[in-house]
Amino acid sequence: MTETIMLMGTSSHVGKSILATALCRIFHQAGRRVVPFKAQNMALNSYVTKDGGEMGRAQVAQAEAAGLAPMVDMNPVLLKPTGNSCSQVIVDGKPIGNMSAREYHKGKSVQLFGHVTAALTRLQQQFDTIVIEGAGSPAEINLKEDDIVNMRVAKYLQAPVLLIADIDRGGSLAALVGTLELLDEEERALVKGLVINKFRGDVTLMTPAVDFLEQKTGKPVLGIVPYLEHLGIDDEDSVSLEEKEHEAERQKQTKELRLAVVETPKISNFTDFDALADEPDAEVLYVRDAEELLAAAPDVILLPGSKNTTEDLLHVRESGLAQAIRQLVDGGTPLVGICGGYQMLGEEIADPHHTESSHDVVKGLGYLPMKTVFAEEKRTVQVAADCPGMEFYDGVLMGKGLSGYEIHMGRTEFTAPVRHPFHLTRQGENAVNIWDGALSEDGRIFGTYLHGVFDHDGFRRQFLNVLRLHKGLRPLPVQRNRHLEKERAYDRLAETVRKSLDIEKLAAIMEGRA
Repeated sequence: MTETIMLMGTSSHVGKSILATALCRIFHQAGRRVVPFKAQNMALNSYVTKDGGEMGRAQVAQAEAAGLAPMVDMNPVLLKPTGNSCSQVIVDGKPIGNMSAREYHKGKSVQLFGHVTAALTRLQQQFDTIVIEGAGSPAEINLKEDDIVNMRVAKYLQAPVLLIADIDRGGSLAALVGTLELLDEEERALVKGLVINKFRGDVTLMTPAVDFLEQKTGKPVLGIVPYLEHLGIDDEDSVSLEEKEHEAERQKQTKELRLAVVETPKISNFTDFDALADEPDAEVLYVRDAEELLAAAPDVILLPGSKNTTEDLLHVRESGLAQAIRQLVDGGTPLVGICGGYQMLGEEIADPHHTESSHDVVKGLGYLPMKTVFAEEKRTVQVAADCPGMEFYDGVLMGKGLSGYEIHMGRTEFTAPVRHPFHLTRQGENAVNIWDGALSEDGRIFGTYLHGVFDHDGFRRQFLNVLRLHKGLRPLPVQRNRHLEKERAYDRLAETVRKSLDIEKLAAIMEGRA
C-alpha cells in the first residue's frame, strides 16, 4: 500500500515546496520509491517534460530530489496567469484555454478533480510513497468549496497532514491555532502534526511556544526548521522572485560583471538566469524601470520570457524602458532575448486569435529582422542544440549538446537574411536539422527560443568571458558544475530537515501508528 504525507501551510510561501523537496530526498536516500505531487499549481515559471507536457517547476525540483525524471502526473493542473485576473489553464500538460478566476473557481476547478484522482491512481501503481504539497491555506473559507489542491486531496486519500507555519514573518502561533480552528472536524482530524519553519536563533527559546501549541491544539510539533539561505534550488513564482531581489540587495557585493534582467509585469521562466547569478563574477540585477536600468550601467541587458508578451512589450514602450534600452545599445551594450524577450526584439508581434491579449498587432523593438505571429497551439518540447560558432560581441560562443526546452505560442519568420546562433539537433524524441534564434549584423544582439541555454556550464562561462574580455578582464575557467551543485544542495537540505524534524514520529504518522 502506498504511504502518503501531505504538507499544508497556514498561508502561501511558508516553505511547503522546500520541505516537500527535503522529504522527497530523505525518503529517496532511505531507498523508498517516492514521488512528489501537487494537484494544482499557479506559477509563471514552468517546465517541459520529456514527452512535451508542461508542469510547475516546484515539482521538477522535488522530482530531481527523488531521483526521478519530471512527469505531468506530478502536477496535473497548472494555472499560468496572463493578466486581468485571467489564467491559462493547463491540464495533464496541455493548455485547454484561458479562464477568469471566477470562471475557474466557480465551475471548472471541481470538474478537473477527476484528472487529479486519475494522476494519483497512476502514481499509486508505480510508487510506495507520495509526498503531497498543498497550496496557500486550507482554511480560506471563500475558496474551500471549489478547492482541489488542499483538503479535497487529503480527504480523497485519507492522507495525514503536516501543517506548516512561517515564523520569520511573525504570527505563526496564531496562524497555526487559527487555521485549525477554521477547519471542520474531519479536516482537523487529518492534521497529524505541526511544523514551525524558517526559525532564526536559539531553538531552545521556542520551548514555551511548543508546549503551548501542543496543549492548545492537541497536535504534536514535529520540529522547528531553521531559516535556510542560499539553497541553490530552482524557484517557482513571482513571490520567489521578490525574495530573490531582496536577498540580492541584502547580500550586495561588488562583482566584476553586471547583468540587467528587465523585469516586466508578466515575466516568466526567470530561472533561465539563476545559473548566471550563481557565478562568482556575475551580479544579476532585476530592473523594473528606465531609471534603474540606466543606473545599473550593465555589461549586458537580458530580456526574459513573458506569459503575456504583447502586454509586456507595450509596458516596455510606455514605461520608457525601450528608450533606455536603445540608449544603452547605441552606446555599445549587448542585448539578449529569450523566448518572449526574443520575440520583442523583432519588428512586430501579431496575435490574430487573441491568445494572449486583445491586441491584433504590436510593434516590436526593431533590433532583428523578424515578425512573430501567435498560433492557437502552444509549442512545448525538450530540445538539444549546438552553437557552432556565434560571433557575439568581441568573441565567439561555441557549444555542443546544449539541452533545454521550448515553450511558446509564437511562430517567428524572418523578413531578411539573418545569422542563426543555434542549431537544433533534437526535438523531443525526433532528430531534427533546424536553426534557431537570430544574431544581429554587428554581433551585439541575439535572441533564442531555448530556455535553459545558460544552464550549460561551458557555454555560460564563454558568455561571461566575452563580457570580461570587453572590459579588459582575464577570462576565467569554468567555475560551476550545476548538476553536481544541485545534487549537493538536495543532500544539504535533506540533512538539515532530518536533524530538525522528528523523523521517527513522521514515519509512525505515515504508517498510521500515530
